[in-house]
Amino acid sequence: MLLKFSISNFYSVKDTLTVGFEAERISTEGAKALAENLFSRNGKKYLKTIGIFGPNASGKTSIYKALLFCSRLVLDSHMNNEGSVFNFMPFKFDGYHEKPSEFCINFTCDEVEYEYSFSLTRKEIVSENLYYYPGKRKAKIFTRNEQVGKSKSEIFNFTDGFFVKPMDVAQSTGRNTLFISRASQMDRELAKKIYNFFLTELYIGIPQVRTDYAVGLFEKNKPLILEALRMADSDIVDIEIRKEKIPIPQFTTDLQFGIPVIQNESITRFLTTHRHNSEIRFDLYAEESAGTRQIFSLLLVLLDVCKRGKTIIVDEFDLSLHTELAEFIINMVHASKCAQLLFTSHNTNLIDVKKFRRDQICFTNKREDGATDFYSLFDFKDFRENMDAEKGYLQGRFDAVPYVTASVDEIRKLFGE
Repeated sequence: MLLKFSISNFYSVKDTLTVGFEAERISTEGAKALAENLFSRNGKKYLKTIGIFGPNASGKTSIYKALLFCSRLVLDSHMNNEGSVFNFMPFKFDGYHEKPSEFCINFTCDEVEYEYSFSLTRKEIVSENLYYYPGKRKAKIFTRNEQVGKSKSEIFNFTDGFFVKPMDVAQSTGRNTLFISRASQMDRELAKKIYNFFLTELYIGIPQVRTDYAVGLFEKNKPLILEALRMADSDIVDIEIRKEKIPIPQFTTDLQFGIPVIQNESITRFLTTHRHNSEIRFDLYAEESAGTRQIFSLLLVLLDVCKRGKTIIVDEFDLSLHTELAEFIINMVHASKCAQLLFTSHNTNLIDVKKFRRDQICFTNKREDGATDFYSLFDFKDFRENMDAEKGYLQGRFDAVPYVTASVDEIRKLFGE
């Protein structure tokens, strides 16, 4: 379960930006009517969904990219070679490109809360820390500070009992590798547990549907996916998988005869059957609409997320979806016991306090210095739940809208008229 995460100095995010799933104390009748939007864990209440709204280039995608970058670094940094450069950009103004970027994520594994953080430049890890909460106060598991010395014994500090021979792992951990990533590959149990949280409990984006992973999800949940499509007013009554081999010309040539080499490659096709005629098949990704493809891709992973109480982060999740279908996807998460969805969207119909609590509706805005500002509707203490949140947003009351002032006459000047 994801509790919160913080980032700083990452793309448009300059100062520390925190997204938290712990629910605010809201006792209004409107909030009580949205009880299904919450779940309880260890005496606290958490949000199942958080929506982030705002104008283009305000930083919504930076938040998504930060979680993706953090996850991929945990999963892949053990493979980094000497001289590898991390694939991100720090905030470019005010000298921040010379400062480390920071990431911190709080989550639970096996009912234990962990706080994992690291900082880095584009060339090397600067610090890395792991804490846990045996009670109300956090306790150290290990710390790493590459600036305090040269030897591994100076840089790393471990609490006994969590890792077997931790200095052996530290000796194998380079400046561009996270200790957790390396320790997981060296079969340390706690590191593997944290690694698996990022691998199996935290979904970032929608999986490519033609991968073996996506095929496995489909085969496991096919009846549920078809039923969900029916509930979403689709006339698709069946989907089958067909693997085919097709000839693909290669850019290499046969040196003896000087002719192109043709190789057969396997592809996976999803073929749909519609209610109108069960004899005709349609290629899902060549002949169906963009909206049908999007909702199918979402359902592939969302059913697994909802059934098993996982977390999914999706940028512009409702791309090509009608508002009713977007609400259907959100309601699936609200109907689950403890699944979590963090999404970005431009769909202002979703800015509705009859559908979301005020702490579930968040905004990004670009400040004068070019940095992303992040806040929720809950932060506007003068807002009342009998007000129209969407209307207030479009009127600029929450400041997270583009201010386009060009009239038709002004635009004509662009054409030299």
